[in-house]
Amino acid sequence: MTKRGPYRKGETKRAEILQAALEIFAEEGYRGTSLRKVAARCGLSLPGVMHYFESKEDLLVQVLRRRDEVEKERLAELTGLGGSLDTLREGMRTPGLVELFVSLAASAGEHGHPAAEFFPRRYEELRAMLARRVQEAMDEGQFASPIPAERLAVLLLAVADGIQLQWLSDRSLDMRTPVADVLRLLKPSDGG
Repeated sequence: MTKRGPYRKGETKRAEILQAALEIFAEEGYRGTSLRKVAARCGLSLPGVMHYFESKEDLLVQVLRRRDEVEKERLAELTGLGGSLDTLREGMRTPGLVELFVSLAASAGEHGHPAAEFFPRRYEELRAMLARRVQEAMDEGQFASPIPAERLAVLLLAVADGIQLQWLSDRSLDMRTPVADVLRLLKPSDGG
């Protein structure tokens, strides 16, 4: 049954706000983005935008959640681990979202922070997805490692997150390279 009335209208406006915020953060950066600019793009006042979210931090977490949803949709058809490198390439094109991710990840350890629930769930899902893809690659003979796929997934995420943090200080780094290097280490040797 299709939702109608004020509830559906509110969901639509909330989605519009999230999309506008996602685009503005990607274009202008985390530090340079004013929520007033998001409000203006949506034809709302700042209090009007905040009506749809519990707090500014909640809005920021929802922006990251929306970014993850967009990435999942974009990478749904990809198999293997190539999508991980593609996601990092996308991050290099949207530094403001990388800044937002790193800043909120650092805040996620604070009890009661809106990111405190988001990040553990996000990492649980990512570890499971990566572990499946690593195991598939191992089963197909593409990777060889005495380390179980679940632990390799943790390692790959650690490398990806670490390079994002370094990249914020040195944009000359290619964020894909360290992850590609780890994947190259997992390739079985030719034996010759």
